[in-house]
Amino acid sequence: MNELTSKNTLSTIAELEAIYGEPVGQSLVKEIDYISEHYKVFIEKSPFLVLASVAEEGLDCSPRGDPAGFVRVVDEKTVMIPDRRGNNRIDTLRNIVRDPRVSLLFLIPGVGETLRINGRAEISVDPHLCTTFDMHGKTPRSVIIITAERVYFQCQKALTRSHLWDPNAQIERKELPTAGAILQALSQDEFDGDAYDRNYPERVKKTIY
Repeated sequence: MNELTSKNTLSTIAELEAIYGEPVGQSLVKEIDYISEHYKVFIEKSPFLVLASVAEEGLDCSPRGDPAGFVRVVDEKTVMIPDRRGNNRIDTLRNIVRDPRVSLLFLIPGVGETLRINGRAEISVDPHLCTTFDMHGKTPRSVIIITAERVYFQCQKALTRSHLWDPNAQIERKELPTAGAILQALSQDEFDGDAYDRNYPERVKKTIY
């Protein structure tokens, strides 16, 4: 840490609050320890969320998506998420087995507000439960069951500033390196990036579920 950084780094809550002050009333009242009827609507209308988990090896932040309603609200304390097919790293699941603490961030296309759930998770492989989440004839290998401890919505400032849902702010995919190009570079040309990119669309169709 250089001298400039060390002199300007906050290290206590008191120092932090001296700069930011206390949260306003509405920032506190919106946080509850259960899923209210209003918050339930946000969950049921969301086709996408980010799931954060933690363990000794470090943090993980994993995107999860399906048609809206894919997260099942069981009751005011419980939600369930099917673990769809991915890259099989299972970083999130490994973390949950070691440390159940998780956080969810729900997004809804076109909507500025987001919803957060902090809680504890467990992984179920109950055959009957898994089949209730079948999609296109495919059964998830497990279901993540989350007990909510803190639930609250976040205002739309961040999404408004970022123009996230503004079509005019979108860029062309060609402005970014392809997945194949990245893999080929990281493998020091041992990986055929062109073949990967060429076959990817068909591979996604066959393996998305």
